[in-house]
Amino acid sequence: MNETNKIIPLRQPDEIDDRLTNILRAGARQLLAQAVEVEVETFLAAVKDLKLSDGRARVVRHGYGPARTIQTGIGPVEVARAKIRDRGASSDGERIRFSSAILPLCVIRPAILALTHF
Repeated sequence: MNETNKIIPLRQPDEIDDRLTNILRAGARQLLAQAVEVEVETFLAAVKDLKLSDGRARVVRHGYGPARTIQTGIGPVEVARAKIRDRGASSDGERIRFSSAILPLCVIRPAILALTHF
């Protein structure tokens, strides 16, 4: 018997996989990354005058945290989140914290959405 099986992958209803959408998602990812970078640079410029006793900057960049997924009109887009470190924070002192308006610290999904499958 010489049968050939033709398996055709079916597209999931919530999955869009075409070139134009991939280009749009890449563009959205770049724009969001640039917006986050501008937000971080603005924050660092606002606190640049704060120094430690040895003259070093108190608030500095500290790399990137895990990527966050943001829901956009063209679907979910992952964006790396910048980290800021306050070197002068002590246990009894007040820590300077950066929180992005674009990338929230955490996203709590409402129960009604958690039960819904799109």
